[in-house]
Amino acid sequence: MNDFTLHDLQCFDAVVRAGGFQAAAAELHRSHPAVFAAVARLERQLGLYLLDRSGYRVRLTPEGRALLRRSQPLLRESEALRAHAAQLAMGEESELDVVIGDICPREQTLALLSRFFATCPGTRLNLHFETVGGPVERLLDGEADLIFHRVDKTDARLDWIDLCKVKFVPVAAPGLIEEPVSRTLRPEQLRDLTQCVMRDTARHTPMLDYFVIDGARQCTVADQSMKKEIILQGLGWGHLPTFLIETELRDGRLRSIAGRYLPGSIEDMVAARRQDRPHGPVAQRLWRYLREQAGPWRKTLAATKRRPLRKRL
Repeated sequence: MNDFTLHDLQCFDAVVRAGGFQAAAAELHRSHPAVFAAVARLERQLGLYLLDRSGYRVRLTPEGRALLRRSQPLLRESEALRAHAAQLAMGEESELDVVIGDICPREQTLALLSRFFATCPGTRLNLHFETVGGPVERLLDGEADLIFHRVDKTDARLDWIDLCKVKFVPVAAPGLIEEPVSRTLRPEQLRDLTQCVMRDTARHTPMLDYFVIDGARQCTVADQSMKKEIILQGLGWGHLPTFLIETELRDGRLRSIAGRYLPGSIEDMVAARRQDRPHGPVAQRLWRYLREQAGPWRKTLAATKRRPLRKRL
């Protein structure tokens, strides 16, 4: 038996993951004949049939399944080594793209970034603001080095740092909903009122709906500040992060309508990056900085929330 190559194993793995030779070729940026030849060569060198090609889609044979299972650690280590080599070859980045999502406390997030980038005058910060599914889509599409938003923590492609918890509550201006507001208010009872919702900036991933009531009239906005202003003016109701409306809740300009059937939510706001991509030295320093600052940052946010409301003169 001749020695087989890592390239042959990678082609075999890609065919299984992609479900066919054509899709694997597109994923690997190689031609269909090249991928087909690599898998055939691997089978010939091992003296085994690894794929059953008799159906519409290729399937693993028992031997192929066993080989694939044993090869996974080697393939993962190879990918990690390649990423590490690419990282070592990088100089300091000339720019970094950072996306701030709609659930972030913007003032504190921007202050955190400002302090870091003041120490990196050679790296330009490109800031982008996205909403709902937009931040994660930009990250997965390779259009962002780092995002501040909510993420699916089960996604193996992502690495994250917990920064804070953001509480969302349903609110309305006094008088929009008949007083007193019942704790058993149901979403369908709000269908005749205008619901203010965020516009999703994701371009190709499935649209995400948070708190949206089917059949209700909607007012769509681009950011939380505009949403807050519309709700303050009594033009609709909606869910807002408490860090944005603490003053208005205390002085009565906004009322919480949270209850049994409108509980709101608590979201984990994180800094996230791709864990399966190489990161340059500035990006690595930023990641370490965020890890170091996460604890103190949470305390600063908590202190801000406890700050007493100034009396109006």
